[in-house]
Amino acid sequence: MASALSPPRGPKPKGLPPSHYYESFLEKKGPCDQDYRKFWAGLQGLSICFYNSNRDFQALEKLDLRLFSKLKDESPWGSSRDTSCHFCLVLRDQEIKFKVESLESREMWKGFILTVVELRVPSNLTLLPGHMYMMAEVLTKEEARRAAEVPWCFLQVSRLEAQLLLERYPECGNLLLRPGGDGKDGVSVTTRQILNGSPVVKHYKVKREGAKYVIDVEDPFSCPSLEAVVNYFVTHTKRALVPFLMEEDYEKVLGFVHSDRENGESVWTVSSSRDSGPAPHANIPKPLPPVPVPVPSQEDRLPPLPPLPQLWDQDENYVTPIEDSLAAEYMNQDVSLSSQPVPLKPKKPAKLPAKLPKPPVVPKPDLKTITSVLARKPGGSSPQAPSLVTRLGDITAELEEKLQKRRALEH
Repeated sequence: MASALSPPRGPKPKGLPPSHYYESFLEKKGPCDQDYRKFWAGLQGLSICFYNSNRDFQALEKLDLRLFSKLKDESPWGSSRDTSCHFCLVLRDQEIKFKVESLESREMWKGFILTVVELRVPSNLTLLPGHMYMMAEVLTKEEARRAAEVPWCFLQVSRLEAQLLLERYPECGNLLLRPGGDGKDGVSVTTRQILNGSPVVKHYKVKREGAKYVIDVEDPFSCPSLEAVVNYFVTHTKRALVPFLMEEDYEKVLGFVHSDRENGESVWTVSSSRDSGPAPHANIPKPLPPVPVPVPSQEDRLPPLPPLPQLWDQDENYVTPIEDSLAAEYMNQDVSLSSQPVPLKPKKPAKLPAKLPKPPVVPKPDLKTITSVLARKPGGSSPQAPSLVTRLGDITAELEEKLQKRRALEH
């Protein structure tokens, strides 16, 4: 028996899966979110990456921990049946709320975040010895990673340019690393703080001795990397100094340059998102509404006229309507249909030829024959014969008179 065919599998993603210090499911709610969204999250260096599932390679979102301020716990809100654990990550520009399934998962996330940010294993969390060992390993990896790269607050600027940057962008930080003034491998640290409303700018020298950096203060302090130098200034000032990070500026409102044709001036115009389409021109008049045409009702409509039958005159080629026919006005009950003086013709088509053919000549009725036929009718009497002749004579005379009037009207 043949086995059932399995559905075709999609192509496997190429490349290696991302390496994380710690990863698990995490529900996140940002400032613009209405509710929590569940992601597969992983801590990678100084970033928290969010994926749809643990098989995805490409992150949907990333949180930059270089803007870290603090972590704080939150009590669940809303339904009393919510047994999840909540905590909040406070960054320099926003607050992100998280929700996990257990207290252990919350403490693990907080511990790993503090380890990579402060470069030390936190001691004030409820963690097991195995968890502490995992965080110590992550600390070693993060220190090695940072030693191989230049800190984000290191800029190729002079002393004066460093002072201007810290003065012009105080929201981006107040600690900056720059190349040393002696032209050697050493670096300089520039800080700017506000004391009683007045700015206080300080410069510190960091010497390079072999593979280490020595901070030139009253009690010199040796650091294995520039990142450790930055961490020294941050931790020994109780986080009063913040590494400088120039944020990229993005506009939130669409604008464009509008030129006025009348005066030739150009102004910056902000486009409103409420407009669903192009604005109508003011000079174009609006079309008038259509005028309703009255439609007659069924009762007011006149029925179509039926085609009128026509008669051919004996002597002329014009058509005489049936309404003028003497047969409709004068009826002789004693005369048979075969003896009527004017025979009926079939209906003619609506379209007449240019020249009508001359109808055949019908012989005029013989009065003597009609009289003799009527005289033979049974039950008839001789006194009726003179009156019938008189009537037919009157009809013929009246018919000739009407024909003459019609000819006169036609001509």
